[in-house]
Amino acid sequence: MRRRSIEHTYRGIAFTTVLLIAGLTITACDSNPDNTRPQQRGDHVLVPIAGGQADVDTASLAITGVVDDGARIAISEGAPGLGAAGPIRITGDLATWTYPDKGLTASADAADGRLRVVLHSDRDERLAWPVTGTDPAAAALQLPRGEGLSLPVDDPFWNSPDATLVDNPLDLTSGLTMPFWAYRIGDRGVSYVAPTDIGTTLTVNSVGGKLRATAEHDFAARADTRDYTVTFALTDASPVAAAKDYRAWLMQHGQFKSLADKIQHNPAISQLLGAFHAYLWGDGRTPDAIRHMRDLGLSRMWLGYDAGDDPMTHDAIDAAKQAGYLAGPYDSYANAQDPATADNPSSRWPDPIWPTGCVHDADGKPRTGFGNRGCYLSSQALAQHPPLLDDRYASITANGANTYFLDVDAAGELFDDYSPDHPMNQQQDRTNRLARMRALAEDRKQVLGSESAGAWASTVLAYSHGSQTPVSDLLWKAERDKETWGGWAPARAPRNFFQPAELPAAVAKAMFDPAYRVPLYETVLHDSVINLDRWELPYYKLPQQQTMRALTSILNNTPLNLVLDQEQLTTHGAEIARLQQYFAPLHEAAGTAPMTDFQWLTADHLVQRSTFGDGTLTVTANFGTQTYADLPAGCVDAKLETDNAPRRLCPGA
Repeated sequence: MRRRSIEHTYRGIAFTTVLLIAGLTITACDSNPDNTRPQQRGDHVLVPIAGGQADVDTASLAITGVVDDGARIAISEGAPGLGAAGPIRITGDLATWTYPDKGLTASADAADGRLRVVLHSDRDERLAWPVTGTDPAAAALQLPRGEGLSLPVDDPFWNSPDATLVDNPLDLTSGLTMPFWAYRIGDRGVSYVAPTDIGTTLTVNSVGGKLRATAEHDFAARADTRDYTVTFALTDASPVAAAKDYRAWLMQHGQFKSLADKIQHNPAISQLLGAFHAYLWGDGRTPDAIRHMRDLGLSRMWLGYDAGDDPMTHDAIDAAKQAGYLAGPYDSYANAQDPATADNPSSRWPDPIWPTGCVHDADGKPRTGFGNRGCYLSSQALAQHPPLLDDRYASITANGANTYFLDVDAAGELFDDYSPDHPMNQQQDRTNRLARMRALAEDRKQVLGSESAGAWASTVLAYSHGSQTPVSDLLWKAERDKETWGGWAPARAPRNFFQPAELPAAVAKAMFDPAYRVPLYETVLHDSVINLDRWELPYYKLPQQQTMRALTSILNNTPLNLVLDQEQLTTHGAEIARLQQYFAPLHEAAGTAPMTDFQWLTADHLVQRSTFGDGTLTVTANFGTQTYADLPAGCVDAKLETDNAPRRLCPGA
């Protein structure tokens, strides 16, 4: 019988990690030196951790977990080419040694119940380590792509080129939403956290028909990545155990901010609770369309519009405010184009930003922007001219906008800029982005969102569009097929948003098969950031995935993302209202509560259950084709703690 994972309710910063190992509750080592001090055994260092010991072979950096019941788990294979290791020194709670041939200094200690290994290099080089998933009992790999995936290691699809996963390095700052991964190994698990995410990639390989994941780190002086840290924790076998571990890590390091705290600082954020999100086009941006939404019974909405030449008017924004909605622009600081020929207002920047503010590569050439448009704009160049952002903000919110979506800033595609006028590395780029997001959210008290927000940006954002979507590289190919996907015409209702499309089978399987998806992001950040699908994948864009996405919305307690104009409101308005009215009370009750549990209730993983808070909300979703207990296929039951009976939704009915 599958063991239920422990429900965690976090209050403030937790310094104790609780893990379920082999049916026993294990509490992380306390401050007693005898409980945390490493021991040397030959060329091995034994480090006490929650649930047992970590055995580090200093000759190779291979790590074995020795569980309290005596079982041994292969946590990592060794790193190639280290050369001979220097002598081990143990000082207090820290063990250190060196690899002189590689210019590496290594240390190992116990940190909040985890093994922490820190490698410092005195030169620029790369290291492939840890090498994970090598234990014969390894059964599933968990990856935080979008909301998260749990992949059987021997699954033929994910081992094949069709899934475009294997042999494609995932940057920890942009390829994953959070810098961790995990394996289920028998009835236990191992969690890997790489807080030094800049300069680190994770590559999944298929070895003997099984998925192995190897991290690789670039030690580089200019990038300020000469230090590389990885933590290792023994967990239970829950598919979200590693997410609970990473959530605890964030809290222990002061890198978690709750939505409740954000609301206390800016009460307007509370208007997101219960709200669906929608981008408006054409006549959807008018006061009449806002009244139409209210007449349909849409109680809460977040409304956005693109950075074109036709924003919402002051009257339309006022109508939205009177309806209790949030409304504001989709802006971007990422692209710069010649103001005389720029294809959208957000890419028009005055002198000296154009053309000297572009990111420059190591050869001194401007880096061409997304979609071969203009150039990528350097955050360091913008930081040197604060009045430009002040003037831009004043102009773009002059209509009274009460929310702001800042495209790309939190998505994690960070840049090295070699321009002598505004040099920066990726560390500085991230610092700049956080500063300007913080200025919007905290100084100007905007209800701020961004695209596919990584965990590093979670403290400054209220919502994220795209972090729920486990994007496959196959999606970009599908979107480039303008005949089936649609293009940017007509301007009032671009077909790439409004034209329904059918995903190729491999894309649908990789991104929307519920048997593989697990709410890692929600387990970590549900009560910090409100998470949605990508804006170019609105609910009605993918008819074949509608039921799955509606069930996922309720299961994860996350809103749907839509595109709307008057025609869409006439065609789909009644259904949207039915979905929003079902969702709203659930999100209003549990939107600021943590996701405390997630379970698969059937062997095929198609019946799933989530829990929020201390029983605040319990949701059971049936993604299968057969009735489970009394829950029909394609339906979801949600029960608030104040309910006498579950509330049922069958979105396809």
